[in-house]
Amino acid sequence: MYKQTSDAVWWYLHELGSRVVADSGITSDRYHVGKIILRSLKDAPDYVLQIDGATDERETSKSVLERSVRCASVFKNMGLKYQDVIVIMAPNHLDLVIPMYAALYLGITVAGVDMGLRINELRDTLKCTKPKLIFCENSNVPTVEEALKALNISTKIVTFGKKLDDNLCFTELLDNHAGDTSVEQFKPADFNPMLTTAVLVTTSGSTAIPKTAALTHKNIFYGFPNILVFNTKFPSPFDIAMLLSPVQWVSATFQFIMSPIMRYTRVQTSSAPTTDHVYSLINTYKPEFTILSPTFMTTLFKTCEKDKCDFSSLKFILVGGSAVSKQLLEEVKKVIPNCHLQIGYGLTESSGLVATPAYSPFGSIGAPLNSVQFKLVDMNTNEEITKPNEPGELRLKGPAVFKEYYNDAQMTAAAFDEDGWLKTGDILYRDEYFNYYFVDRLKLLLKYKSYQVSPVEVENVIIKHPGVLDVAVTGIPDDECGDLIVAFVVPLKGYSVTAQEIKDLVKASLSDSKQLRGGVIFLKEMPTTSTSKLDRAKLKSMALTLNRE
Repeated sequence: MYKQTSDAVWWYLHELGSRVVADSGITSDRYHVGKIILRSLKDAPDYVLQIDGATDERETSKSVLERSVRCASVFKNMGLKYQDVIVIMAPNHLDLVIPMYAALYLGITVAGVDMGLRINELRDTLKCTKPKLIFCENSNVPTVEEALKALNISTKIVTFGKKLDDNLCFTELLDNHAGDTSVEQFKPADFNPMLTTAVLVTTSGSTAIPKTAALTHKNIFYGFPNILVFNTKFPSPFDIAMLLSPVQWVSATFQFIMSPIMRYTRVQTSSAPTTDHVYSLINTYKPEFTILSPTFMTTLFKTCEKDKCDFSSLKFILVGGSAVSKQLLEEVKKVIPNCHLQIGYGLTESSGLVATPAYSPFGSIGAPLNSVQFKLVDMNTNEEITKPNEPGELRLKGPAVFKEYYNDAQMTAAAFDEDGWLKTGDILYRDEYFNYYFVDRLKLLLKYKSYQVSPVEVENVIIKHPGVLDVAVTGIPDDECGDLIVAFVVPLKGYSVTAQEIKDLVKASLSDSKQLRGGVIFLKEMPTTSTSKLDRAKLKSMALTLNRE
């Protein structure tokens, strides 16, 4: 199932970073993501860096280098300063990454924002980030203008499409406002990458209010490469990778930053990643690597349409973002038996993955990576758990752990304990060999009378039904019992599934406290958040209003 891990990615980064430091004479530049990207683009000018699968447009590293340098010159000419913030909200077309790289060269902070946010949601995001520039599509301009008006702040809007009213057009900006600075003349900014925020990523898990995690250049340097520890060939651990995540996800940021550094072609799409479109991308471009959420992977591999796609090119799939059922992994292995499937356990606040399942039993998230420390803490006493098979909250330390929640000192303080450990809010346990296993989110645990119930445990039973495509479990409040367990079920197309079948399956598999006393609700699809995670908050409200069988 899993391949052997290797330190090859770190050897490669050490060699690359040494050349960057040799050019600048600044030791800390080995963490300067902007200078590392700049050096990487120069090293392979003719390499095809990005392809838009919706249009088949392609762009080489040389073109990306020239355009991003011009964009950095524009930023300087517009008066943007160190640690100013720019917002990018756009589909994954070839222009999207240009202002991102330009910002990283100069120590400007990049915030990827969901294109689908409405005025009030966008207003809250902009209030936190206070951007000096917003890059967006023409269709987003009215919403952006209303949000800015509500905040009474003057922020310049740059549209990736044609010039609209008084706003700036990205193409004209590069053509007319960059000045005469050439690639050879351009000098990236010098700053301390250990303290400098590179990107802002919105994170809320599945239950909490949105927060904006600030990741420094050093966080990225230590966090992002952990995804590649199963590879031994660098540069180009694979030829082509498929990017399906939107710009606001940390998994998209990973691909945007690591593809020029690791030198692989990034296939993305400016169109919506529907199932049929993704099948077409795989059939056409034969990607070897991709990152998928469990929700979307379920759709790709459990629909009746999956025979349309030749998945055989995929050699490595990272799946993460929420709990992954053993049945789903087995389903994927039937279709592509030679593909390396990795359960990616990590957090935005840890700059990505924190565990490797290389030598662990099937279903384990694995053992801690070398760059991070693990500690399990009793949820009631707050004392460290030292015995195996006892669940507790996972806490983390290490150089990849994020700097802060941006402009939110109170939330930042609450994220760490008194000894500086990051409180993940995840419940895990370990076996006697220090293989760790995910149980559930601390905030998602249900309580029936005096018994704690993990929704994931109940979901893992129901998903085994041959007629179930997807399942989610929540609770409805009850004065006497606490939570009554409710199951939301999405049936497979062509199957007839009854509520009694689901209840009987749970009854035969789990103890009395975990029975579906709240009933079963059938849906056509699960509600998801803007980050494609299951929207459990919405499920709770739906459980109170929809018919339960």
